[in-house]
Amino acid sequence: MKSQLILLGCCLVLFSCGQSDKGKNNIPECAVAAVQTTDANTTSSYPATIKGKQDVEIRPKVAGFITKLYIDEGNLVRKGQPLFLIDPLQYKEAVNIAEANVKAAKASVATQQLTVNNKRELLKKNIISEYDIQMAENQLESTQATLAQAKANLIKARQDLSYCTVTSPSNGVAGAIPFRVGSLVNSSSTTPLTTISDISQMYVYFSMTEKQLLDLTREGGSMKEMLAKMPAVELQLIDGSIYESKGKVETISGVIDSSTGSVSMRATFPNSRNILRSGGTAKVVFPYELKNIIMVPQSATVEIQDKKFVYVLQPNNTVKNTEIQISTLDDGQHYFVTSGLKPGDKIVTENVQNLKDGDKIKPITQAQKQSEYQKALKDQKEGNLSTAFK
Repeated sequence: MKSQLILLGCCLVLFSCGQSDKGKNNIPECAVAAVQTTDANTTSSYPATIKGKQDVEIRPKVAGFITKLYIDEGNLVRKGQPLFLIDPLQYKEAVNIAEANVKAAKASVATQQLTVNNKRELLKKNIISEYDIQMAENQLESTQATLAQAKANLIKARQDLSYCTVTSPSNGVAGAIPFRVGSLVNSSSTTPLTTISDISQMYVYFSMTEKQLLDLTREGGSMKEMLAKMPAVELQLIDGSIYESKGKVETISGVIDSSTGSVSMRATFPNSRNILRSGGTAKVVFPYELKNIIMVPQSATVEIQDKKFVYVLQPNNTVKNTEIQISTLDDGQHYFVTSGLKPGDKIVTENVQNLKDGDKIKPITQAQKQSEYQKALKDQKEGNLSTAFK
């Protein structure tokens, strides 16, 4: 077994580009390939936060002790459904007092109306003066104003009583409930009773760089037209799985953050099965369709000081170390070249670390390379050592 491993290692060295015997000045065989333009589909992911379509903080409008909880954390609730009950006793009493004040004010108005009617008859008979009738009518207006005020107080008292039962303003899911039965709450509390999240649809917020956005919106047009051209996006959940439904980018911030060079975007995803929850994290997977792009294997590149280089075959079979510009996107195996190469250029596709600028090589195709490699393995396996390393 050990001898077989040694032979295999020798075989790999033989077929690695640039591993020539310096003593014999052998020209190494290197696999080369001509680059061509092609279309490519790739994706890029962006960290995102998930929010409910509507997160409503529930706050009390009246002060008092909580006497009943109708829900628990995480419950699905409907619009108008009772959530909490605040002790209504004092507010019921306030309604009773307000109703009594309305009745008293009505009686006062009725009594004063009789007085005015009587004085008008007396005025006709010149028994009283204009001053007396005017005083009576002024008093009537005063009692009518008192009645109006009493009615307004009754409306407010009834509203306060209704506010004792705290209801949900929308469909959604109840969040944390920090206050329990016996807790004293009021309208000025900084902490809400709970938060109702409408999760029938979810807003997913993410950011991309100014350059990436420019690549997507280079054709221009109105914001509505640009959004209409945006492709459907996917959502990668925290466990790595892809969410069952695709989303749509609906908004793009009109301002680029100068500190980060990024722009905020929002996509909307349906959530009919309530899988997504407000406050969660995920990644938005954005598809890109690249037209007439040159792709090179990542293994065919050399990185020097954060710059990418390839070895381009010259007419005299030497190689030229050539810098290329690449897209920020890649598929994990290839780089997408934006400049530095043109269709028809031939580049060395493997073992480029063993080359240097100006080296002469014997170019072969990848198929030839693989064929020779397989033949050498066969000869080595069969014991034909004289041809295995030829």
